[in-house]
Amino acid sequence: MNNLISQRRSIFPAQFSKDEIAKHTIEKLIEAANWAPTHRKTEPWRFKVFQNRAKESLGEQLVQAYKITASKFSATKANKIAIKVDQSAAVIAICMQRDPEALVPEWEEIAATAMAVQNLWLCATDLGLGGYWSSPSFANQINTFLDLAAGERCLGFFYLGYYEGPAPQRQPSPWQDKVRWFE
Repeated sequence: MNNLISQRRSIFPAQFSKDEIAKHTIEKLIEAANWAPTHRKTEPWRFKVFQNRAKESLGEQLVQAYKITASKFSATKANKIAIKVDQSAAVIAICMQRDPEALVPEWEEIAATAMAVQNLWLCATDLGLGGYWSSPSFANQINTFLDLAAGERCLGFFYLGYYEGPAPQRQPSPWQDKVRWFE
């Protein structure tokens, strides 16, 4: 498990091959996500998977959302948004369904959703898939398109694809620098 954790990387759409991802493979990722810990068993994570033509619609919606919210519009940035959707074999909208009774603090629901994404990401790594989580500031502009339920919100998008070449190297700073022991 430690080896898998240390191999997990952000792999960006420009590195993806054109290979498609089978639906059953994405189902495995979502099943892994579903095992995340959750306070009071609220299981707040929700996923909306875009492939094939649906990706095209998502790309158009994201570009429009960027255009509406950009304080200084950049055609280059708008083009990059569309390209990274197109380069991905699948894009998964990462959503969180708030506990309707608000028995659990919202930050815990977000944390549980993030843990579900980490499970998904580790499973993707194990299956030879690359991906990364993007949280554009304009994600909330496409709530209607995503058909969000009451209390549900989009936390970003997970871009997914097979990739060629080695994963980027990463050497985190020593864990010892991040710990203070009390005995």
